[in-house]
Amino acid sequence: MFNKVLIANRGEIALRVIRTCREMNIKTVAVYSTADRESLHVRFADEAVCIGPASSTESYLNIPKIMAAVEITNADAVHPGYGFLSENADFAEVCQEYGIKFIGPTPEHIRKMGDKVTAKETMIKAGVPVIPGSDGLLKDAAQGKRLAKEIGYPVIIKATAGGGGKGMRIIWKEEDFDKNWDSARQEAKASFGNDGIYMEKFVEEPRHIEFQIVGDQYGKVIHLSERDCSIQRRHQKLVEECPSPFMTDELREKMGPNGVVQYKQFRGMASKEAQDDFMGGMPEWKTAEGVAIEVPYRGSVKSVVQDLIGGLRSGLTYCGARTIKDLQRKAQFMEITPSTREENRPHAIGRLSLGSG
Repeated sequence: MFNKVLIANRGEIALRVIRTCREMNIKTVAVYSTADRESLHVRFADEAVCIGPASSTESYLNIPKIMAAVEITNADAVHPGYGFLSENADFAEVCQEYGIKFIGPTPEHIRKMGDKVTAKETMIKAGVPVIPGSDGLLKDAAQGKRLAKEIGYPVIIKATAGGGGKGMRIIWKEEDFDKNWDSARQEAKASFGNDGIYMEKFVEEPRHIEFQIVGDQYGKVIHLSERDCSIQRRHQKLVEECPSPFMTDELREKMGPNGVVQYKQFRGMASKEAQDDFMGGMPEWKTAEGVAIEVPYRGSVKSVVQDLIGGLRSGLTYCGARTIKDLQRKAQFMEITPSTREENRPHAIGRLSLGSG
């Protein structure tokens, strides 16, 4: 257990962490840029430290400034939230070197799964079914066009360091390849500082299913059921449903444990993201468990869906404040029955909370 958590983030995720820490009698430290000095997370935290001007590169992405705030406030743990430094292995390593608890995966896990190409290679080695595509990064557009002919159009190219729908382009025919290749690389370079691109066969109208994975510091790993993220715009998820109205008990039994097995000794929060076509239209490489597409190793804005349904605060489970056993004791939704699925079939939205900012 620790006494004081510095939250290296802002907005909704910072407020969630503050609320959970209060319930656990843990002090909190907010960091903020000059543009965010009046933000709610600054007002609700026990302490607050300004770490720089509005530019995120000079504040929320500035590791030396955040570590200085840790030292000033005597915080003994750092919660990175999502975005910013949450998947930065160097930041996790610096915290480790300073004897500060990084509330998230180890630097080794982040390096292995934070890069999408490396993550896909790791899943293939583990025997996890994946979508056909390039073996590693594409060298140039010419290689991409040759591969697209082999696997067939449409294809999708993705930034290996991507997220939030950036650096992704769907290509329907060869004539459109070059312009999409150039724009995807430029966007990836501007957004992530890395223009590495890989390719996958584009699956039209799939179901996008994610299993929330949580692991504590003692090597215990579980999944918190699935959420359906199929309603999207510009590759960004708009609506999350839990449980998925398209899941059968048989498929859930196959996909859930399969996801957990891949995370042996994992510490933190992650999502196993997969695509499946419940209408039966996917080609011969589709398996009964769907095909994995990526494994984000961080907390997520979407994990609140499972927390809300299960009455949980999973975000601090793996940091030593709680164990998986504690989480399972609190969980209210671990057994999903036909009757609970039936309640979700009308697809009526019971409550819609739009975040501020």
